[in-house]
Amino acid sequence: MKRWTWLAGALVATLVAGCGSAGTPVDPAPVGSVQRPMPGGTDVSGKIEQGGSDAPSCNPRQSLRPNDSIPAGSTMDNIRKRGYLIAGVDQATNLWGFRNPHTGELEGFDIDVVKEIAHDIFGSYDPNTIRFKAINSSERETVLASGDVDVVVRTYSVTCQRLQKVAFSSVYFEAAQRVLVTEKSGIENISQLGGKKVCAAGSSTSVNRLAEAKPKPEPVVTNNWTDCLVLLQQGQVAAVSTDDTILAGMAEEDPSTRVVGPPLSEELYGVGVPKGNEDMVRFVNATLEDFRKNMWRDRFRHWGLQQVLGDLNPPQPQYR
Repeated sequence: MKRWTWLAGALVATLVAGCGSAGTPVDPAPVGSVQRPMPGGTDVSGKIEQGGSDAPSCNPRQSLRPNDSIPAGSTMDNIRKRGYLIAGVDQATNLWGFRNPHTGELEGFDIDVVKEIAHDIFGSYDPNTIRFKAINSSERETVLASGDVDVVVRTYSVTCQRLQKVAFSSVYFEAAQRVLVTEKSGIENISQLGGKKVCAAGSSTSVNRLAEAKPKPEPVVTNNWTDCLVLLQQGQVAAVSTDDTILAGMAEEDPSTRVVGPPLSEELYGVGVPKGNEDMVRFVNATLEDFRKNMWRDRFRHWGLQQVLGDLNPPQPQYR
């Protein structure tokens, strides 16, 4: 009883105190201007580490001649025995490598290429014969060099510099770097972007092109292209500059944007293969021969790429 009497007294005291003066209100913390959030890993320093000048000249279009055989002990034979192909891909670039929000499945032009490679290794297509590994642009050489993946199919431009580190298939798509801006910006060319913030993904050829542009824009570097689109939509950059193939996907996502300007560069997409796996390069080239003849135009139209890129044809392969 004593314990309950003490609790009741404390409760009454609390209620009485609550009915008294509220005292002096506490000043709220001062609020300054609110900044829109930046995607993680965004570099706004404007500094670009350029590379490639020390690479010997080459013809990036040339690859090894096709061979679709799978001899015992070959790279393809080992993949078949393992039971699945490991492919480094994008999961955030609309129309090329993206996750369908309704099904959760990866889709896009590059994903179609991976499926054809797996089909030819295993004799038929089965989703269980592919293990997709989502990577960003800066990881493409790393995962190939470490052997974490068998191929990289991720809007991967063949360059003489990259050929020092990895092997490439023949070219399966020709793109060109251009600029994405908002409809209301009035910008028609990269020459109008001098001193303005322009976004590109890290470790992409697009970043170096920005450093070469005159008048020079102020580069903003992100991990992924989707981050660039977010920055453009939030008004934190004036434009995004990369391959028109990637920009086509952004424009399809956001109709208030458009692709402008003449091409800044030629981008040649190939399938990345670990250095030294020449048998895999030849096998992939055989797959691409069939893909160009029988599927390329259908996939190009299916993903609506002609709406931005026009009516294109598959590139003719060159072999050495």
